[in-house]
Amino acid sequence: MFEIVFWFSLVLIFYAYFGYPCMLLLVSLFRKHPVNKGDITPGVSFIIAAFNEEKRIRQKIENTLAQDYPKDRLEVIVASDCSTDSTDEIVNAYSGQGVKLVRARERKGKESAQKYAVDSAAGQVLVFSDVATILESNGISNIVKNFHDPTVGCVSSEDRTIDEAGRISGEGAYVRYEMMLRNLETKINTVVGLSGSFFAARKEVCSNWEPELQSDFNTLLNSVRMGLRGVSDPESIGYYRNIADEKKEFERKVRTVLRGLSVFAKSLRLMNPLRYGLFSWQIFSHKLCRWLVPFAMIAALISNLFLCVHSGMASFYSVTFALQVSFYVLSVSGMKVKTTKSFFKIPAYFVVVNFSILTAWYLFLRGENMTMWTPSERRV
Repeated sequence: MFEIVFWFSLVLIFYAYFGYPCMLLLVSLFRKHPVNKGDITPGVSFIIAAFNEEKRIRQKIENTLAQDYPKDRLEVIVASDCSTDSTDEIVNAYSGQGVKLVRARERKGKESAQKYAVDSAAGQVLVFSDVATILESNGISNIVKNFHDPTVGCVSSEDRTIDEAGRISGEGAYVRYEMMLRNLETKINTVVGLSGSFFAARKEVCSNWEPELQSDFNTLLNSVRMGLRGVSDPESIGYYRNIADEKKEFERKVRTVLRGLSVFAKSLRLMNPLRYGLFSWQIFSHKLCRWLVPFAMIAALISNLFLCVHSGMASFYSVTFALQVSFYVLSVSGMKVKTTKSFFKIPAYFVVVNFSILTAWYLFLRGENMTMWTPSERRV
């Protein structure tokens, strides 16, 4: 029994992080679904959700107004989630340049504020971007090109981190890994998630906006329900700085997974392969299997401990147990020691990510959702 638990747990962990991308790569050799981009200029509503962003909202608006997209085809909307600082006043100062403020009637969270903007948007394409995300001057033009393809319902940007001097920095193994997955998913079918900091969607995809559900994930699922797909565009890049407070970064990870679980729980029928084909396998592999990894990690460690004592192959399982313990020692060292070496940082990040998933499961099973949000301080 313990052997079954041990090996099943290892297989799940391996499949979630290595098996799935390998299978995507294999499928991509036989199935290709390229994006038919084109130089189009549909009406665009650029939506910025904000709560108490007086320190950064001006820079974000200036960055948006500097886009090379035709001005007569671009509408800029700032959705204020009942900000209590001078955010709204700063936004109103740009009203003469076509920037519109939409203020929520009461504070209910990011998606609720975005709904007010979506309802008032006039554009055929809606582009969503966080205040902390900076775009290149052709950011909107690039992401809109993907909608020349009639099969595309939504588009995700790629994430890039920048250092204190504003230079592009190493994104980290995890971010590079996620971008690689999205590119493979785009090649064969559809991505399974969007970058919440910068993504775009056809307006009809956003018509049934759910103010209590994570907007980026739910927008992707809405596209799939409509028979459309989501794609990742390597030419559409959102630049942002890392969150300065590691505790806040952990809370952000928990909130992201918790909200993803809430969306997933209401979309279980999308795992029906008879109705949604390849996508059902993708969402099972990319989302559900990934979210089950922390349980597999615990099961692998506990079952391995029992096998060290009760198995006829005790010496073998003693080695595997020692390897597991060494991995966790490395991860703790990576958390404690200030280093950039991947040898320490990758195990540390892996453990932190999975602990955040475990925390999110606990909150989810308690019925919490965490719709409220506050802007995270980023390194300057």
